[in-house]
Amino acid sequence: MKFTDTGFAGLFVVELDLNRDERGYFARTFCSESFTGQGLQSTYPQCGTAYNARSGTVRGMHFQKPPHGEVKLVRCTRGAIHDVVIDLRPASATYLKCYHVELGQEDGRELYVPDGFAHGYQTLQDASEVHYMLSTCYVPDAASGLRWDDPAFSLTWPLPITVISERDRNWPLLQERT
Repeated sequence: MKFTDTGFAGLFVVELDLNRDERGYFARTFCSESFTGQGLQSTYPQCGTAYNARSGTVRGMHFQKPPHGEVKLVRCTRGAIHDVVIDLRPASATYLKCYHVELGQEDGRELYVPDGFAHGYQTLQDASEVHYMLSTCYVPDAASGLRWDDPAFSLTWPLPITVISERDRNWPLLQERT
């Protein structure tokens, strides 16, 4: 595995070593020794998956409020996604800045998202599936989010939005939170 710095403290694109042959490929998607060696979260008590039937689906921008913040290791296992994070850490040099990366089943990349970021994505293909490893168990009362179209962030989605949940459409704007 190769950990590529994104310019955001603690946020990494993880490049998998794809061992390819006529069958396809095999790759380690997680190794506690490798993550610990980078000073990153190496225990994940909860995993989740999200299946998205239609391209253009948007999920996000989600985060867990303190003290229930979570580290996420995100990988697209089928299809492709435009993955987006927003740095919500006030002391960070990249506070309120956005980072995006395309993740797909063939590219061998994951996104390591530290605590303190809002996370979301848009599917680029029908039948896309996303796998999450989470550093803490989900706490419903700590669930929060930011609007996908908040002008404070000027997020650009690569496709017209075809599906978005009622909850994600109605998260408050940043200016309404302060």
